[in-house]
Amino acid sequence: MAIMGNNVNEAAKLLRQGQLVAIPTETVYGLAANALNADAVLGIFEAKGRPKFDPLILHLPSAEAVMRHVQAVLPIAVQFMDAFWPGPLTLVLPKKDHVPDVVTSGLDTVAVRVPNHAMTLQLLQLLDIPLAAPSANLFGHVSPTTAQHVSDQLGDKIAYILDGGPTTVGLESTIVGFEDGQPIIYRLGGLGVDEIERVIGPVQLQLNQSSNPKAPGMLKSHYAPRISLHMGNPAILLPQMKAKRVGFLGFNLPLREITLHHQCILSPKGDMSEAAHNLFAYLREMELMPIDVIIAEEAPNTGLGMAINDRLRRASVQ
Repeated sequence: MAIMGNNVNEAAKLLRQGQLVAIPTETVYGLAANALNADAVLGIFEAKGRPKFDPLILHLPSAEAVMRHVQAVLPIAVQFMDAFWPGPLTLVLPKKDHVPDVVTSGLDTVAVRVPNHAMTLQLLQLLDIPLAAPSANLFGHVSPTTAQHVSDQLGDKIAYILDGGPTTVGLESTIVGFEDGQPIIYRLGGLGVDEIERVIGPVQLQLNQSSNPKAPGMLKSHYAPRISLHMGNPAILLPQMKAKRVGFLGFNLPLREITLHHQCILSPKGDMSEAAHNLFAYLREMELMPIDVIIAEEAPNTGLGMAINDRLRRASVQ
Protein backbone atom coordinates (compact mmCIF):
# COMPACT_ATOMS: atom_id res chain seq x y z
CA MET A 1 0.00 0.00 0.00
CA ALA A 2 1.06 3.57 -0.63
CA ILE A 3 2.67 5.46 2.23
CA MET A 4 0.54 8.41 3.35
CA GLY A 5 2.32 11.44 4.80
CA ASN A 6 3.17 15.13 4.48
CA ASN A 7 6.83 14.85 3.48
CA VAL A 8 7.19 17.11 0.43
CA ASN A 9 10.85 16.15 -0.06
CA GLU A 10 9.98 12.44 -0.18
CA ALA A 11 7.23 13.13 -2.72
CA ALA A 12 9.69 15.11 -4.86
CA LYS A 13 12.28 12.31 -4.72
CA LEU A 14 9.77 9.69 -5.86
CA LEU A 15 8.49 11.89 -8.69
CA ARG A 16 12.05 12.46 -9.93
CA GLN A 17 12.44 8.67 -9.99
CA GLY A 18 9.46 8.36 -12.31
CA GLN A 19 7.02 7.08 -9.71
CA LEU A 20 3.40 8.11 -9.11
CA VAL A 21 2.45 10.35 -6.18
CA ALA A 22 -1.01 11.59 -5.20
CA ILE A 23 -0.98 15.33 -4.49
CA PRO A 24 -3.49 17.66 -2.82
CA THR A 25 -4.94 20.69 -4.58
CA GLU A 26 -7.76 23.06 -3.68
CA THR A 27 -10.05 21.25 -6.16
CA VAL A 28 -9.52 17.47 -5.79
CA TYR A 29 -6.52 15.20 -5.19
CA GLY A 30 -4.44 14.57 -8.31
CA LEU A 31 -2.42 11.54 -9.41
CA ALA A 32 0.89 13.08 -10.39
CA ALA A 33 3.87 12.07 -12.50
CA ASN A 34 6.77 13.92 -14.12
CA ALA A 35 5.03 15.32 -17.21
CA LEU A 36 8.24 15.28 -19.24
CA ASN A 37 8.78 11.54 -18.61
CA ALA A 38 6.48 9.74 -21.07
CA ASP A 39 6.89 6.38 -19.33
CA ALA A 40 5.90 7.89 -15.97
CA VAL A 41 2.86 9.54 -17.57
CA LEU A 42 1.80 6.22 -19.07
CA GLY A 43 1.77 4.91 -15.50
CA ILE A 44 -1.03 7.38 -14.69
CA PHE A 45 -3.24 5.92 -17.42
CA GLU A 46 -2.49 2.38 -16.28
CA ALA A 47 -3.13 3.05 -12.58
CA LYS A 48 -6.43 4.85 -13.25
CA GLY A 49 -7.61 2.67 -16.13
CA ARG A 50 -7.94 5.94 -18.04
CA PRO A 51 -8.25 5.90 -21.85
CA LYS A 52 -5.19 7.38 -23.53
CA PHE A 53 -7.31 9.67 -25.72
CA ASP A 54 -8.29 11.71 -22.64
CA PRO A 55 -5.63 14.45 -22.19
CA LEU A 56 -4.05 15.43 -18.88
CA ILE A 57 -3.49 18.74 -17.06
CA LEU A 58 -0.01 20.08 -16.31
CA HIS A 59 0.43 21.60 -12.84
CA LEU A 60 3.07 24.31 -12.39
CA PRO A 61 4.04 26.73 -9.60
CA SER A 62 3.53 30.01 -11.48
CA ALA A 63 2.47 31.64 -14.73
CA GLU A 64 6.17 32.22 -15.48
CA ALA A 65 6.79 28.47 -15.22
CA VAL A 66 3.82 27.77 -17.50
CA MET A 67 5.33 29.99 -20.21
CA ARG A 68 8.29 27.59 -20.55
CA HIS A 69 5.98 24.89 -21.89
CA VAL A 70 3.56 26.78 -24.14
CA GLN A 71 3.82 28.78 -27.35
CA ALA A 72 3.00 32.49 -27.70
CA VAL A 73 0.07 33.32 -25.43
CA LEU A 74 -2.79 35.67 -26.30
CA PRO A 75 -3.22 38.78 -24.12
CA ILE A 76 -6.65 37.50 -23.06
CA ALA A 77 -5.00 34.33 -21.72
CA VAL A 78 -2.55 36.43 -19.69
CA GLN A 79 -5.54 38.31 -18.30
CA PHE A 80 -6.98 34.99 -17.08
CA MET A 81 -3.65 34.07 -15.48
CA ASP A 82 -3.34 37.39 -13.68
CA ALA A 83 -6.91 37.29 -12.40
CA PHE A 84 -7.37 33.64 -11.37
CA TRP A 85 -4.00 31.96 -10.69
CA PRO A 86 -3.28 30.31 -8.40
CA GLY A 87 -6.78 28.89 -8.41
CA PRO A 88 -9.28 26.41 -9.88
CA LEU A 89 -8.75 27.45 -13.51
CA THR A 90 -7.13 25.41 -16.29
CA LEU A 91 -6.16 27.05 -19.58
CA VAL A 92 -5.77 25.15 -22.87
CA LEU A 93 -2.85 26.70 -24.78
CA PRO A 94 -0.62 25.80 -27.76
CA LYS A 95 2.13 23.49 -26.50
CA LYS A 96 5.84 23.47 -27.11
CA ASP A 97 7.32 20.42 -28.84
CA HIS A 98 9.00 19.02 -25.72
CA VAL A 99 5.64 18.32 -24.03
CA PRO A 100 5.06 14.60 -24.72
CA ASP A 101 2.14 13.62 -26.94
CA VAL A 102 0.99 11.13 -24.29
CA VAL A 103 0.13 14.12 -22.06
CA THR A 104 -1.95 15.87 -24.72
CA SER A 105 -3.38 12.78 -26.46
CA GLY A 106 -1.66 13.97 -29.63
CA LEU A 107 -3.27 17.42 -29.60
CA ASP A 108 -1.18 20.51 -30.36
CA THR A 109 -2.54 22.15 -27.21
CA VAL A 110 -1.85 21.43 -23.55
CA ALA A 111 -3.99 22.06 -20.45
CA VAL A 112 -2.11 23.96 -17.71
CA ARG A 113 -2.88 25.38 -14.29
CA VAL A 114 -1.35 26.78 -11.09
CA PRO A 115 -3.06 25.10 -8.12
CA ASN A 116 -3.92 27.09 -5.01
CA HIS A 117 -2.49 24.72 -2.39
CA ALA A 118 0.58 25.69 -0.35
CA MET A 119 1.94 22.14 -0.01
CA THR A 120 1.69 21.35 -3.72
CA LEU A 121 3.10 24.74 -4.72
CA GLN A 122 6.09 23.99 -2.48
CA LEU A 123 6.46 20.61 -4.20
CA LEU A 124 6.28 22.14 -7.67
CA GLN A 125 8.89 24.75 -6.77
CA LEU A 126 11.21 22.02 -5.46
CA LEU A 127 10.88 19.96 -8.64
CA ASP A 128 11.14 22.68 -11.30
CA ILE A 129 9.27 20.35 -13.70
CA PRO A 130 5.58 20.21 -14.58
CA LEU A 131 3.45 17.47 -13.07
CA ALA A 132 0.76 15.78 -15.11
CA ALA A 133 -2.06 15.12 -12.66
CA PRO A 134 -5.64 14.04 -13.37
CA SER A 135 -7.88 13.21 -10.42
CA ALA A 136 -6.45 10.44 -8.21
CA ASN A 137 -9.23 7.89 -8.62
CA LEU A 138 -10.16 5.00 -10.86
CA PHE A 139 -11.30 6.36 -14.21
CA GLY A 140 -14.96 7.40 -14.31
CA HIS A 141 -15.46 7.13 -10.55
CA VAL A 142 -16.08 9.82 -7.93
CA SER A 143 -13.14 12.22 -7.57
CA PRO A 144 -11.18 12.17 -4.27
CA THR A 145 -11.32 15.07 -1.83
CA THR A 146 -9.21 13.51 0.96
CA ALA A 147 -6.02 11.46 1.09
CA GLN A 148 -8.01 8.51 2.44
CA HIS A 149 -10.26 8.59 -0.65
CA VAL A 150 -7.11 8.15 -2.76
CA SER A 151 -5.86 5.30 -0.61
CA ASP A 152 -9.21 3.50 -0.84
CA GLN A 153 -9.07 3.35 -4.65
CA LEU A 154 -5.40 3.56 -5.66
CA GLY A 155 -3.44 2.71 -2.52
CA ASP A 156 -2.01 -0.48 -4.04
CA LYS A 157 -1.04 1.17 -7.33
CA ILE A 158 1.07 4.19 -6.31
CA ALA A 159 4.13 4.98 -4.22
CA TYR A 160 3.07 7.87 -1.97
CA ILE A 161 0.05 9.97 -1.01
CA LEU A 162 0.93 13.52 0.00
CA ASP A 163 -1.69 14.35 2.61
CA GLY A 164 -2.62 18.03 2.50
CA GLY A 165 -5.95 17.69 4.29
CA PRO A 166 -9.44 17.87 2.77
CA THR A 167 -9.77 19.91 -0.40
CA THR A 168 -11.40 23.32 -0.04
CA VAL A 169 -13.22 23.66 -3.38
CA GLY A 170 -14.23 20.04 -3.95
CA LEU A 171 -14.89 20.33 -7.71
CA GLU A 172 -12.34 20.01 -10.50
CA SER A 173 -11.01 23.15 -12.16
CA THR A 174 -12.91 25.12 -14.76
CA ILE A 175 -11.28 24.63 -18.19
CA VAL A 176 -11.02 27.52 -20.65
CA GLY A 177 -9.62 27.41 -24.19
CA PHE A 178 -9.38 29.99 -26.94
CA GLU A 179 -10.81 29.85 -30.45
CA ASP A 180 -10.35 32.72 -32.90
CA GLY A 181 -9.06 34.76 -29.97
CA GLN A 182 -12.22 34.26 -27.91
CA PRO A 183 -12.37 32.42 -24.55
CA ILE A 184 -14.44 29.21 -24.54
CA ILE A 185 -15.38 27.29 -21.39
CA TYR A 186 -14.89 23.59 -22.13
CA ARG A 187 -15.59 22.30 -18.62
CA LEU A 188 -17.51 23.87 -15.76
CA GLY A 189 -15.74 23.67 -12.42
CA GLY A 190 -14.60 25.36 -9.25
CA LEU A 191 -14.38 28.82 -10.84
CA GLY A 192 -17.90 30.01 -11.64
CA VAL A 193 -18.90 31.47 -14.99
CA ASP A 194 -20.19 34.55 -13.17
CA GLU A 195 -16.77 35.07 -11.52
CA ILE A 196 -15.06 34.86 -14.90
CA GLU A 197 -17.47 37.21 -16.62
CA ARG A 198 -17.11 39.85 -13.90
CA VAL A 199 -13.43 40.13 -14.83
CA ILE A 200 -13.19 39.05 -18.47
CA GLY A 201 -16.60 39.84 -19.91
CA PRO A 202 -18.91 37.43 -21.76
CA VAL A 203 -17.56 33.93 -22.47
CA GLN A 204 -18.98 31.10 -24.55
CA LEU A 205 -19.81 27.62 -23.24
CA GLN A 206 -18.82 24.59 -25.32
CA LEU A 207 -19.39 21.70 -22.95
CA ASN A 208 -18.65 18.89 -25.37
CA GLN A 209 -19.41 15.42 -24.09
CA SER A 210 -17.14 13.60 -26.46
CA SER A 211 -15.28 10.33 -26.99
CA ASN A 212 -12.46 12.39 -28.52
CA PRO A 213 -12.22 15.40 -26.19
CA LYS A 214 -10.46 18.72 -26.75
CA ALA A 215 -9.64 19.01 -23.05
CA PRO A 216 -9.62 16.87 -19.89
CA GLY A 217 -12.88 15.97 -18.16
CA MET A 218 -15.13 16.23 -21.23
CA LEU A 219 -16.16 12.58 -21.55
CA LYS A 220 -19.90 11.99 -21.36
CA SER A 221 -19.86 9.36 -18.58
CA HIS A 222 -17.77 10.37 -15.59
CA TYR A 223 -17.74 10.95 -11.83
CA ALA A 224 -20.08 7.99 -11.25
CA PRO A 225 -20.62 6.34 -7.85
CA ARG A 226 -20.85 2.54 -7.64
CA ILE A 227 -24.60 2.83 -7.05
CA SER A 228 -26.87 3.78 -9.96
CA LEU A 229 -27.66 7.51 -9.86
CA HIS A 230 -30.73 9.16 -11.40
CA MET A 231 -30.86 12.94 -11.67
CA GLY A 232 -34.16 14.79 -11.85
CA ASN A 233 -37.36 15.71 -10.05
CA PRO A 234 -37.69 13.46 -6.96
CA ALA A 235 -41.50 13.60 -7.14
CA ILE A 236 -41.35 12.02 -10.60
CA LEU A 237 -38.45 9.65 -10.04
CA LEU A 238 -39.39 8.24 -6.64
CA PRO A 239 -42.57 6.39 -7.77
CA GLN A 240 -40.54 4.77 -10.59
CA MET A 241 -38.17 3.07 -8.16
CA LYS A 242 -40.83 0.62 -6.89
CA ALA A 243 -39.31 -1.83 -4.38
CA LYS A 244 -35.77 -0.45 -4.57
CA ARG A 245 -34.06 1.01 -1.51
CA VAL A 246 -33.62 4.66 -2.43
CA GLY A 247 -31.13 7.25 -1.24
CA PHE A 248 -31.55 10.98 -1.84
CA LEU A 249 -28.87 13.56 -2.64
CA GLY A 250 -30.56 16.91 -2.15
CA PHE A 251 -29.43 20.50 -2.47
CA ASN A 252 -30.80 22.06 0.73
CA LEU A 253 -33.93 20.20 1.90
CA PRO A 254 -34.50 16.52 2.75
CA LEU A 255 -37.37 14.38 1.44
CA ARG A 256 -40.07 13.28 3.88
CA GLU A 257 -40.60 10.04 1.93
CA ILE A 258 -37.06 8.71 2.61
CA THR A 259 -35.43 7.98 5.96
CA LEU A 260 -32.93 10.67 6.91
CA HIS A 261 -30.23 8.00 7.31
CA HIS A 262 -30.39 7.46 3.54
CA GLN A 263 -30.09 11.15 2.60
CA CYS A 264 -27.24 13.60 2.11
CA ILE A 265 -28.05 17.31 1.84
CA LEU A 266 -25.32 19.31 0.11
CA SER A 267 -25.99 22.56 1.96
CA PRO A 268 -28.91 22.96 4.41
CA LYS A 269 -28.34 26.73 4.33
CA GLY A 270 -28.36 26.81 0.52
CA ASP A 271 -24.72 27.89 0.18
CA MET A 272 -23.37 26.97 -3.27
CA SER A 273 -19.72 26.84 -2.23
CA GLU A 274 -20.57 24.47 0.62
CA ALA A 275 -22.62 22.31 -1.76
CA ALA A 276 -19.74 22.07 -4.24
CA HIS A 277 -17.31 21.25 -1.44
CA ASN A 278 -19.53 18.39 -0.22
CA LEU A 279 -20.57 16.86 -3.56
CA PHE A 280 -17.94 14.17 -4.10
CA ALA A 281 -17.54 13.36 -0.40
CA TYR A 282 -21.30 12.78 -0.08
CA LEU A 283 -21.42 10.61 -3.20
CA ARG A 284 -18.73 8.44 -1.61
CA GLU A 285 -20.67 8.37 1.65
CA MET A 286 -23.80 7.22 -0.18
CA GLU A 287 -21.88 4.35 -1.79
CA LEU A 288 -21.64 2.85 1.72
CA MET A 289 -25.35 3.17 2.53
CA PRO A 290 -27.66 0.11 2.33
CA ILE A 291 -29.41 1.49 -0.78
CA ASP A 292 -29.90 0.30 -4.36
CA VAL A 293 -30.24 3.63 -6.17
CA ILE A 294 -29.57 7.35 -5.65
CA ILE A 295 -31.98 10.09 -6.67
CA ALA A 296 -30.17 13.41 -7.07
CA GLU A 297 -32.03 16.67 -7.48
CA GLU A 298 -30.71 19.49 -9.61
CA ALA A 299 -29.03 22.40 -7.84
CA PRO A 300 -30.00 25.98 -8.75
CA ASN A 301 -28.35 26.34 -12.16
CA THR A 302 -26.32 29.48 -11.42
CA GLY A 303 -22.67 30.02 -10.44
CA LEU A 304 -21.11 26.84 -9.04
CA GLY A 305 -24.50 25.17 -9.32
CA MET A 306 -23.86 24.83 -13.06
CA ALA A 307 -20.74 22.77 -12.32
CA ILE A 308 -22.54 20.67 -9.67
CA ASN A 309 -25.29 19.86 -12.17
CA ASP A 310 -22.74 19.05 -14.86
CA ARG A 311 -21.08 16.47 -12.56
CA LEU A 312 -24.43 14.95 -11.58
CA ARG A 313 -25.53 14.64 -15.20
CA ARG A 314 -22.29 12.83 -16.11
CA ALA A 315 -22.58 10.61 -13.04
CA SER A 316 -26.14 9.65 -13.99
CA VAL A 317 -25.39 8.44 -17.53
CA GLN A 318 -26.51 4.81 -17.83
